[in-house]
Formats: sequence, structure tokens, C-alpha cells
Amino acid sequence: MTRHQSTGYDYDVVISGAGLAGSAAAILLARRGVRVALLERRSDPAAYKVLCTHSLTANAYPVLDELGLVPDLEKAGAVRNAARWYTRWGWIEPKAAPAGPELPYAYNVRRSTLDPLIRSRAAETPGVDLLLGHQVTGLIGEAGRTVGVRASTPQGEREIRARLVVGADGKDSDVAKAAEVPARQYENMRFGYLAHFRSLPLRDGIAHTWFLEPDMAYAFPNDGGVTVMAVVPDKKRLPAFREDLEGSFLAFVRALPEAPPIDSAERITKIIGTVNHPLHSRKPTAPGLALIGDAALTGDPLWGVGCGWALQTAQWLAEAVAPAATGRGDLDRSLAAYARTHGRRLRGHQYLAADFARARPFNPMERLMFSAAARDASLARHMHMFGSRLIGPMRFLNPLVLAKASAVNLRHRRTCR
Repeated sequence: MTRHQSTGYDYDVVISGAGLAGSAAAILLARRGVRVALLERRSDPAAYKVLCTHSLTANAYPVLDELGLVPDLEKAGAVRNAARWYTRWGWIEPKAAPAGPELPYAYNVRRSTLDPLIRSRAAETPGVDLLLGHQVTGLIGEAGRTVGVRASTPQGEREIRARLVVGADGKDSDVAKAAEVPARQYENMRFGYLAHFRSLPLRDGIAHTWFLEPDMAYAFPNDGGVTVMAVVPDKKRLPAFREDLEGSFLAFVRALPEAPPIDSAERITKIIGTVNHPLHSRKPTAPGLALIGDAALTGDPLWGVGCGWALQTAQWLAEAVAPAATGRGDLDRSLAAYARTHGRRLRGHQYLAADFARARPFNPMERLMFSAAARDASLARHMHMFGSRLIGPMRFLNPLVLAKASAVNLRHRRTCR
């Protein structure tokens, strides 16, 4: 593309990474009149992220709706993600109130379906140039701010200048590293393995999560009749898994309460996983630069929030910076607004996740809430709202809710005497 003579920029925004966050940001910015270069290091337009929970929590639904992807996901067989959660007090089974609306939902969908879908939608959006096989190798800086990227391409090295550079290139972000944005890390004392199965029935056909204190597991039904089965144990179990991965994986699943019939199911992928997956967070902005998705913040995979946060951060960025990215506003002020939204909406969730990643049993507050939610339908719905990231920790643990949970448990103890 010829450089815009009046601005000296090739594009308004250049985005590194055409996964969920990057593709969503490209679409939403371009619809607001922004000229976007969307760079993807992989050359295959159908490439997708393999190691993922394959779940979009309900907080992502408004973004999917704005992107126009909901009909496509429904057509592709994405599964609305109702769920039940096992605890030592029994199952938490959120259900809509008898006279109330249905519970908020998004979808369980394989990334092999989702990633090519949203990337093709970005490529079709006027104002977006999808540049496959483009790997960011460095940043262009002037007067203390980022004004573009250097990239290796199938045709050789090139420079692309833009008012704003966006890192949507994952937890090991090349953009963040090149900008020397420091990362704060939190150790994760669990590890995880997952595999995809066919013919693995789940009760009511919905997702299951097991809170085993400190071990975890989940099973998510996905499109194509495929179920993702994952185990997330304490690292104390790691030696056994290293000695016999398949045997340990299957034994772990068989021992789950109401275990799915894993032995009669057809495993269609390898068992894959990660031994070390620390949580990290970075300051999401710098002069001329923004980070979205995992590049800004990586949550604990066991909560399945990464896909939803990728889409939400893309939306928050587009809403904050679109006018300024076209030269019609103060870009630094717009980036500051994005950073405030990012921190306000996600910092509390990340704090609780980092604490739980220590692989400990439930603390007293968690025992109160989980036990009461297993006994009371309205508290189960409240738990669903928090698990879907539609409310934050302050609303989840507000004094009225804590009082109700205490009353529920007190009635339960009296009844059991």
C-alpha cells in the first residue's frame, strides 16, 4: 500500500496477530473508519490455536453479536455453554428462574472452527488488509513513541508505519518484548492436559467442571459432536503424568464423581497440555502502542476466560481509540481510557485467579459461596454470572449476597440436625 502522503503513515493501525483478539480489533476498528494492517506470522489462513479451553464465556456474547458472528457460530454447530459444577457439597446447577429470562450464554466451539471464521471475516472487512506470513521483528520508534513495525515477510523485510501498533500476539508477545513492556508473573501450581473425544456423553448434554480441591477437571461439548476433556491437577501429581501420560489421564477422569464414560469414547486427538503456565499481566499501553488479549493479560486456563477477554479487550480498544487512530483526537488520552477500562474490568478477576492458582483448597469465603450455591437456585445463578465474567468480584461478594449465603447454610445445618 502506498504511504498516505498527508500523514506519513501506511495505515492508521497495525495489529500483530490475527487470532481472536487481533481479528476482532481489526473488524471493529475498520468499521469505525480506521485503516488497518492485520499481520499474521502464519501463512495458512485456516491456522488456529490448538491448546485452548475452546470456550467463550457469556461476557463475550455482546462482542460476537457486534461482529455479526452469532448466526455463523450457530450454523457451525457451536454449543451454548450451560454448565454444572461439582463441589464437595454437591453439584451447582445454574438454571433460569421459573418466570425469568434464560441464563446468559456464549459458546463452546473448537478453535479450528472459530479462528478461520473470524479471520476470514476480518479479511472481508473494508479497510482491513490481512497480511499473512508477516512476523514482527521489531518496532519503529520516534520521539519516545512507537510509530510502526518491522516485519519479515515472504517477500523479505519491510517497514509498516502507523499511528498505533497493537500487540495481539499472545502471552509471549513479540510486540511487548520489543517495546520492553515488563510483565508481572504469578506462579501456577497446577498443570493441565486435554484431549478431544467423540461419543463422550455428558449429563444433560452440558459442560461439567469438577472442583476437587486442589485438583480440577472439565468437559466441554463442542461443535461437530466433539467433547474437550481436560484435567488440571496439582503439580504434586506431575511425576506420575510424566511417567505415564495416557494412563494417568484416563485414571484421573475415571475417578471423577459422575465420571463421563471415557473408556467407551473415541479419542480423536493426542493428549496435549502444558506443565508451566504462569499467569501474567502487562501494562496494556505505551506511547503509540496497545496490548490486547493474552499479550496484556493471561488468566488461569482452568477458568476458560482467555477467549472472552480477547474479544472484550479488542472491543474496549476499538471504542476508545478509533477516532484518535484516524487523527481526529488525542491518541494518548484515548489509550489512557482503554488502560483504565482494562484495569477496572479485569484486575479483580486476575487477582482472585492468581490466588486460586496456588493450588490450595477453598478458603472460607469460597467455602461459603460454593456450598450455598449448591443448595440455593438463586445463588447458583449468581455463581453463573460470576463464572461467565458478567459481574466482578465486588458484586459477586457483596454484603447482601454473603448474608444470603450464610442464611442458606444456616438453614441447611438446622435441617440436617
